[in-house]
Amino acid sequence: MIKGTFFAYPPFLKNNLFDISGKIFNEDNHLYCFYLLKKVFREKGVDLATQDINNPAQSKFVIFLEMPKIKNILSEKNNYLLIYESPLIKPSNWVLENHKHFKKIFTWDDKLIDNKKYFKINYVHGIPKDLNFYLDKKKKLCTMIAGHKLKSHPLELYTERIKAIRWFEKNHPEDFDLYGTGWDKYYFHGNFLGINLLRLNRLKFLTKLLKPNYSSYKGVVKSKKETYKNYKFAICYENTSSLGYITEKIFDCFLGGCVPIYLGAKNIAQYVPRDTFVDKRNFKTYDELYQYIKNMPDTEYKKYLDALKNSAANGKLYPFSAECFAKTICNGILEDLVKV
Repeated sequence: MIKGTFFAYPPFLKNNLFDISGKIFNEDNHLYCFYLLKKVFREKGVDLATQDINNPAQSKFVIFLEMPKIKNILSEKNNYLLIYESPLIKPSNWVLENHKHFKKIFTWDDKLIDNKKYFKINYVHGIPKDLNFYLDKKKKLCTMIAGHKLKSHPLELYTERIKAIRWFEKNHPEDFDLYGTGWDKYYFHGNFLGINLLRLNRLKFLTKLLKPNYSSYKGVVKSKKETYKNYKFAICYENTSSLGYITEKIFDCFLGGCVPIYLGAKNIAQYVPRDTFVDKRNFKTYDELYQYIKNMPDTEYKKYLDALKNSAANGKLYPFSAECFAKTICNGILEDLVKV
């Protein structure tokens, strides 16, 4: 059997990356796409394993998740790169000079896709064809589940998240709950006199001492899906408004039977039917948005859910499925091996 290596971060070694048993790192089944990738490769006669099991030097190809350190790249190998993180989170992903080390790159970035070297993949989920919307559990109006970060970048949307939170806390605190990591501490970012202030986030006592007060904050969640079941709507803002950058956030809402209020990729409707989400860009103020969701008739709310259910059933969401992810990467790599 042909061997392939998936170069994984330390917590995912020992093939933990492909483990969907629920024991490690598989919140809301986010590892299913990697489990399926390994399964599809095996069906094609390829054993895909993490680098501690399949030595890269002895494998036919190596897959990297995000840009690795150059020293980890074996130049004589068939190297492949999966780019998920945005320029805000991992700038090294977008140094095009480094892309020469890879035979093919799979990414969400529409500006790069040419179907020669760069191929389209999305953040993916195991999307059931029959969705449950948990209407009997929806006792609250709106929530946000997001980590608290800040970045100086023209396309960042972190500050817009904070605007939404503060608006609800000031005007309608009874209709909004905030969840996620980092909201109970101060987040240092940027530079001061040439010093990278991110380093100060390691000083836990200082971040706690300077923490802002978010009165809507309810803590972290074990499962986004289980939390979303209790809400009709969710503020769903991406980290950035980059073209094609559509992450797990909107699908976490869908799988929890919650209608997303979306702000992010400007071409979102090219990929996700516009009748399945509330487009924040259609509202000039948060008061307009609030009045819309607060006074929405049940019949109109159900139209969003019905549209989502139809989209899942008729295959419109297939590009965001684990099946599409696995087949795109597997086929893209195996066609190269055949040519050798």
